[in-house]
Amino acid sequence: MSATARPASRFAPSPTGYLHKGHAFSALTAAALAREIGGRFILRIEDIDAERCRPEFDTAIVDDLAWLGLAWDPPVRRQSQHLDDYGAALRRLRDAGLVYRCFKTRAEILNDIGRAPHGAAVPYTGQPLAPSEEAARLDSGAPFAWRLSLAAARATLGDVWNKLTFAETGAGPNGETGVQTARPECAGDVILARKGLGVAYHLAVVVDDALQGISHVTRGVDLFEATHIQRLLQALLDLPTPTYRHHRLLLGPDGKRYAKRDRAQTLRALRAGGMTAADLRAELGFV
Repeated sequence: MSATARPASRFAPSPTGYLHKGHAFSALTAAALAREIGGRFILRIEDIDAERCRPEFDTAIVDDLAWLGLAWDPPVRRQSQHLDDYGAALRRLRDAGLVYRCFKTRAEILNDIGRAPHGAAVPYTGQPLAPSEEAARLDSGAPFAWRLSLAAARATLGDVWNKLTFAETGAGPNGETGVQTARPECAGDVILARKGLGVAYHLAVVVDDALQGISHVTRGVDLFEATHIQRLLQALLDLPTPTYRHHRLLLGPDGKRYAKRDRAQTLRALRAGGMTAADLRAELGFV
């Protein structure tokens, strides 16, 4: 973000279903933060999952947020239209030797993790194949994922690795707030892209936040742990680090968090049942 750019908060849903009360709470929280910091409110559509994302859900997101009374700074960024940006970031990591091709299946990964001593749950870390074996796999057309190498990242950053921090103005799952030390090792060698399926969440989100000048990331507490690996990617790609505010998850009458499968609680269903946007905002604490 340039020195003259206004600060910004964002709401970034995926069009894999209709928005529900939990989404409304998150969007209203992000919009309230934008007002608090005197900045922009940004809507981003995270539609990189081509198998699950649908145009009708994309349209419904825009309609539902407008019904809720929200307005955002144009344009709406749709990730599917910016794959070149993510490809450039991945190439930069590749050129720096920070990623490697992993040909293991999900079952093989779980089997490797299961071999940990005393049954401990440990994140997966691997290493590149020998060049000849990798070439043979590629010639056979075997699928693979690009994984971030924590070992290579640690070697590249040196002492900086232990100084990675981020500011949390909300609270993590265990009440974490204030300046947090990043712990990317807890995530293991995460997938950043897959052959034929494009970019993965962690890489796309840090690139988007930087390109859109997002100064304040507001999102559910379920994504708090993702911040650690994203902070590492920001350091490796020389990207700015936003301030983070993780908020509580809205729970339904059954005590479970709202999900897109809860059709009765979608904003469309609530609207059809006679609820007004003012009623919903008041129920969620946004008068």
